[in-house]
Amino acid sequence: MSDELLRPTIADRVDPTVRPWRLNSQAYVAFFGGVIAATIIASLNARRLGLDRGKRWLIVAAGVVGLAAVIALYALLNDDGERTQSLRIVVRVIAVLCILVQMRWQRPMDRAFQLRGTDYHSMWVLGPILVVVCAIVEALLLALVVML
Repeated sequence: MSDELLRPTIADRVDPTVRPWRLNSQAYVAFFGGVIAATIIASLNARRLGLDRGKRWLIVAAGVVGLAAVIALYALLNDDGERTQSLRIVVRVIAVLCILVQMRWQRPMDRAFQLRGTDYHSMWVLGPILVVVCAIVEALLLALVVML
């Protein structure tokens, strides 16, 4: 008879050879790269952590909601470039709030990874690439919104 207490709580979908990124490092990518970069890094990390498909879709949905909020605020509050600086700050705040929500869904599996005693993967290559590329894409998207 198998005891419920002795059953493993971490599913077989976790690959022990794949190392995720630190959750706090994702906040830097979100702050400097925006909502798009935050969502990409959070969804990739969720896959590395072995999150189930439902939570990965929640991470993507949070990113879509965050991006929609950024676009809506930019469309409503951009008065011919007068509030551009304050809007940039609001965009960064939304990106950080978005990654905090996304990190919340990653945290249980991140704790399980920490218990394995393995080091995290470095984000020094992918992080800056995402920051630059996604910041440009987000800036172009917001410029398109302003022109319309």
